[in-house]
Amino acid sequence: MAKAKELVIVESPSKAKTIEKYLGSDYRVTASMGHLRDLPKSELGVDVDNGFKPKYIPVKEKKDLIDELKTASKKAPVVYLATDPDREGEAISWHLKELLDLPDEKAKRVTFNEITKKVVTESIQNPRGIDQDLVDAQQARRILDRIVGYEISPLLWKKVKSGLSAGRVQSVATRMVVDREEEIRSFESREYWLLDAFLKRSPDEDSFRARFYGVDGKKRELNTEDEVNEIREIVSRHPFTVTSVKKTEKQRSPAPPFITSTLQQEASRRLNMTPRRTMAVAQQLYEGVEITGRGSIGLISYMRTDSLRLSDEAVAAARSFIVSSYGEAYCPAKPRIYKSKAGAQDAHEAIRPTDVTLTPELVRKDLTQEQYRLYRIIWGRFTACQMASAVYDNTSVEVESGSCQFRAGSSSLKFPGYTAVYEETADDEQKAGENPLPELKEGETLLLEKTVPEQQFTQPPARYTEATLIRAMEEKGIGRPSTYAPTISTITAHDYVLKEGKYLRPTPLGEVVTKLMMEHFSDIVDLKFTNHMEARLDEIESGKTGWQEVLSEFYQDFDSEMKAAEKAMDGKRIKVPDIVSDEVCDVCGKPMLVKKGRFGSFLGCSGFPDCTFTKPIVVEMPGSCPKCGSRILKRTSKKGYVFYACERGTDCGFITWDVPTKNVCPQCGKTLFKPSGRGPLKSFCINEECPAFVPEEKRRYPKKDASAKTAKPAAKKTAAKKKPAKKTPAKKTKDKS
Repeated sequence: MAKAKELVIVESPSKAKTIEKYLGSDYRVTASMGHLRDLPKSELGVDVDNGFKPKYIPVKEKKDLIDELKTASKKAPVVYLATDPDREGEAISWHLKELLDLPDEKAKRVTFNEITKKVVTESIQNPRGIDQDLVDAQQARRILDRIVGYEISPLLWKKVKSGLSAGRVQSVATRMVVDREEEIRSFESREYWLLDAFLKRSPDEDSFRARFYGVDGKKRELNTEDEVNEIREIVSRHPFTVTSVKKTEKQRSPAPPFITSTLQQEASRRLNMTPRRTMAVAQQLYEGVEITGRGSIGLISYMRTDSLRLSDEAVAAARSFIVSSYGEAYCPAKPRIYKSKAGAQDAHEAIRPTDVTLTPELVRKDLTQEQYRLYRIIWGRFTACQMASAVYDNTSVEVESGSCQFRAGSSSLKFPGYTAVYEETADDEQKAGENPLPELKEGETLLLEKTVPEQQFTQPPARYTEATLIRAMEEKGIGRPSTYAPTISTITAHDYVLKEGKYLRPTPLGEVVTKLMMEHFSDIVDLKFTNHMEARLDEIESGKTGWQEVLSEFYQDFDSEMKAAEKAMDGKRIKVPDIVSDEVCDVCGKPMLVKKGRFGSFLGCSGFPDCTFTKPIVVEMPGSCPKCGSRILKRTSKKGYVFYACERGTDCGFITWDVPTKNVCPQCGKTLFKPSGRGPLKSFCINEECPAFVPEEKRRYPKKDASAKTAKPAAKKTAAKKKPAKKTPAKKTKDKS
């Protein structure tokens, strides 16, 4: 009789396939497809009067899968619960143990920080029991969120609008976006001026720019045009003399490896990927990808982490790779060690490639475009974090004219170090223009070519992007690595926050709900309180506090707030203001309102129901029409396909499927375009009179599957012939693509 196979239960089929290959024929690996048991959707499911006892029920849609797992677990001598290595994964394993009625001696918990043969086999050989503290921490979070959501949400339905929701983390994230908008509205801009002097050593040489610094050695701001003219008058009467030349060597260290939040931020900035999409693609890389000659292999370590810790083995492999690929000079004398921020759970390593020798280019042909791009930044950031610093030669110069001082500076790369592999980006990054300096000497007299004043105004704080909101949430201790992406998805899905280009702004609905929450549930939307609750959940995980104690502590105040809110709002209904656009109705002349329908937002007449006129919201794109120089607008065909057309419609006739960019052709100066689709696609010129013109048949598009080839080209052809029938005024919004 054949020996019964030991059963391994993971969460996803792709991970099951990879692990089964590593473990061999003595094991059967199957997937739970996530949670198999949860709180009921139709009721609170928590007995708040009896120790917050949860009422867990099997997930109805997974009955067949549950039956299969019960049958398989009864036959197996050992059941390895190999769900994800975090709180939620631990809770899923505990639910599996309870649901399948597994005795302690039969249920073995294993975790994989990376899906490689070495780690998988070692983990199976060293199982442990369920960590009840981890389970309790996740259970407390689930019950907290259930109480907040199921008790406040019905109040919002009755008093504001049906279908709304409140949440312990989502309501705080919404408040952060609302608070930033209020900062912007209350901001008072202040005038100031910059003054640049363009100087040269001789009439035949190129000039360089020096910026006004101050008077008599003290820094001075120029606040009015009169003050600027006063300085210009002084320097027009006095020669410019070099008073100081300083040359220094500056080292720049690499950024630490990715944790969940920084990966989501960098993918948003560099790859234009949403946090949710970033985590979905990272999950694919973690669970396993078919690599030619290697089979299915997990390419990265676990991607939900707040720790900067790296294993000695991974660091040693990186250093060896750096020496062999780049040379000794690129590898520092000692390994770089990065310290996690205070409060980090530090349960897992930082995000890194499982095998640093599998370079992005080596595996590119086996990955999708998204997988390749994300793997490339993970691999690059990890490799760079163990490389030598970049070295720059910096020159700073001070010049003087009369009592006025000006300063200039330049920097040049002396040794690339880690930048040979990877260089991180920054939010709203703006690179300074080149300002090469000639070889100057102290006491040297310079010629003034011109002075250029520039009026400036102080700017309000920028709206959050997905990347900067995640960073702010992390800094303030709002949520945890696993919650950032779903939180942002939730607040946008419920129309509390609107994404315009890359920026997030609150909707009137989001502002109304936030005001209500701040008035009646101040604790829930208080940033410090939410941070405190995360710390309390961490205490449960570490075994310092009981989960029921934390829930009882929370619920006592929450229940009082809930009753007070219901009493205060009895008989009231809050109206959500309409979003008034800057457009007027083509029929009756009344203001147009932004409405939401089945297919997204549109403009509707404020005179409804007397006037039923509607029109689409079109988005203004960067660049200008290559035929007439007018604006380019983003349009949507009746079949839902996006195209781009001149705002003058048939009067001009320009229409294209290619996406306008903010860049211009260096030869003809007209707007460059790029193919539609994701990824860093190469831009091109579509001006037929330009020497750099690229014919349509030579413009590269992403590969499409066979089914797409049969449907979309025909639709595009139809849409291309049906140009917009008439010119319609457009709501002006700015697309930052």
